[in-house]
Amino acid sequence: MTLRSRFGPRRSGLLGAVPIVVVLVVLGALLGVSALIAVGLGPVAIPPGEVTSIVGAHVTGRGTPGAFDFIVWNLRVPRVLQGVFVGAGLAVAGLLSQAMVGNPLGEPSIIGLTSGAGAGAVLVLSTLGSGVAGLLTLPLAAFGGAVVTAVVVFGFSRTAGRIQAGRMVLTGVAVGQLLSGVISFLVLRTHDIDAQQQILFWLLGSLAGAQWPLALTCAAVVAALVLVSAVGAGRLNLLVLGSDGAASLGLDAARARAVLLAIVALLTGTVVAVSGSIGFIGLIVPNLSRLLVGADHRRVLPVAALLGAVLIVWADTAARLVLAPTELPIGILTAAIGVPLFLVLLRRGTAAKGGLS
Repeated sequence: MTLRSRFGPRRSGLLGAVPIVVVLVVLGALLGVSALIAVGLGPVAIPPGEVTSIVGAHVTGRGTPGAFDFIVWNLRVPRVLQGVFVGAGLAVAGLLSQAMVGNPLGEPSIIGLTSGAGAGAVLVLSTLGSGVAGLLTLPLAAFGGAVVTAVVVFGFSRTAGRIQAGRMVLTGVAVGQLLSGVISFLVLRTHDIDAQQQILFWLLGSLAGAQWPLALTCAAVVAALVLVSAVGAGRLNLLVLGSDGAASLGLDAARARAVLLAIVALLTGTVVAVSGSIGFIGLIVPNLSRLLVGADHRRVLPVAALLGAVLIVWADTAARLVLAPTELPIGILTAAIGVPLFLVLLRRGTAAKGGLS
């Protein structure tokens, strides 16, 4: 038994006695079925068998796509694929943020990254327009805003060459409030009604603009960052013990927080760039995952990624269907689900009891 595994969290949670492989296989199957059903639902209902046939024809290069080929392959599959990785990215970014600041209420918006990405996108929308760099205009602007914000938070969080978790939260909250004010100013300053509506819809989150190039780019970046995070998940168990506790077990907490801040900034920037601001996934999903499989990050991280993906797939499906043909922003639905759930967690004190370690 290694020192790190010896001091790792004990298995707990509702599914703490179930092997993690079994949990992941079940969640993976749930995600696959959810994606298959989501692709088939819409103004034109398509049976799961037809969806499978069309996707199989494109993936294998064999067979002839059916009559619904354009709807399935060009419209719905990239949207569902993008939703899967947006959900996984938001959930993992939330989990890493909570470990970084040592608080189960942490998420990227707490350290200002979501506001930074939003400010970058709104600045471009309200000044240059969404077409200045083609399809990549908003993604590049949002990604740049998140990275710049991360650099500012990192710079002001350092004292005596070390990053302090409490100082990082305070800096992030202050920077986030400043950027929220900047966003409001830019929206009020814009007299273009179309631009205002586009900004509002984007700030509330949506996958309506999903296309294959953006979906594949998002999938590649998120998959790589989640894999890197999973490899280092054991270190998160040490980091939540605090700087002194982590140091006594051989982990440089300041360096670990700097690396985590970079990963969270990249994840948040990538996800917000293609979907806008979608709230509560990064806060709720990690806490739900701990309720299921305990506080060990080696078990929580893959579970959170799959749960986040499933939740976004169904939230986006509901956003398309609830008021069809009008489409709702996803952020409204995730808030409608997330706020009551969050209040229940606070009421029961479950999150606090489960903690991070």
